[in-house]
Amino acid sequence: MSTSFYSHGKLLLTGEYVVLDGAEALGLPTKFGQHLQVIETSHQQKITWKSLLQNNKVWLDLEFIWNEKFQFSCATASNEAQKLIEIFNWIALQNPLLFSAKVGFDFISILEFPKDWGLGSSSTLINNLAQWAKVDAFQLQDVAFGGSGYDVACAQHETPILFQKKQLQQNIKPVQFNPCFKDELFFVYLNQKQNSRKAIQHYRSQSPENVELAVERIYSITQQILEVTLIEDFEALLKSHEKIIASLLAQRPIQQELFADYPRTVKSLGAWGGDFVLAVGNLEDRTYFQQKGFETILSYDEMIL
Repeated sequence: MSTSFYSHGKLLLTGEYVVLDGAEALGLPTKFGQHLQVIETSHQQKITWKSLLQNNKVWLDLEFIWNEKFQFSCATASNEAQKLIEIFNWIALQNPLLFSAKVGFDFISILEFPKDWGLGSSSTLINNLAQWAKVDAFQLQDVAFGGSGYDVACAQHETPILFQKKQLQQNIKPVQFNPCFKDELFFVYLNQKQNSRKAIQHYRSQSPENVELAVERIYSITQQILEVTLIEDFEALLKSHEKIIASLLAQRPIQQELFADYPRTVKSLGAWGGDFVLAVGNLEDRTYFQQKGFETILSYDEMIL
């Protein structure tokens, strides 16, 4: 028996960092996602696992076994293998009937985007596995990787969402966000992975009052972004958002850092310092980024569902 699952990637337009503290964030599911095929086999208590990139190149090839106590092991000691062991062990605790002594499984996971794009290679995998195992995807994400869970929510939806996490409860609301000026929006891949530990440490050092004020201000900006019709107003909201987060992180916005002479607006998406940014401009403006060596540029319609 073979079953297939699919989950969408994600970008976070508003609410980065403060989404961890109850801010309402605007998440955008992407047209790029991840497939998972699961084939039940007669290889008792054995799992084969293959992960393929968007070009069908195998980047992960593993075998797992489990014992009568539903404890998993792998001969490979890689970080990826250990993470999958952690995931399978938790799934087996929630749904032990999946792993009877008479079955095995072949897993084939296929990404539709380069895994260093930051569109959610982990969250799409988690959501696919949760669908297969019939377990709560947010609980599985929390066990495996932590975070707010907005990326898992995006994986499950085909429209933009408002996401809010308060204590252990996720509030998810599908919304309409199809700006009339989307032809003037595009995404630029920075390919500049950075250690964000210092930024997070500074954010965590903020007083509860500062964080609460930022959450309220980001909420207001998010609501206005959903209603805005003029590109100039949209840009002003993006700049205000960047200013708030910059203050919390003690870090300069990406536009000041890399694109200070760009005449329009550039905003970070998700964790600051790498992956994709949102840029406002026309087709000619894209050459500005290309001349700086940023070759991967996608239009709004190419990226967002």
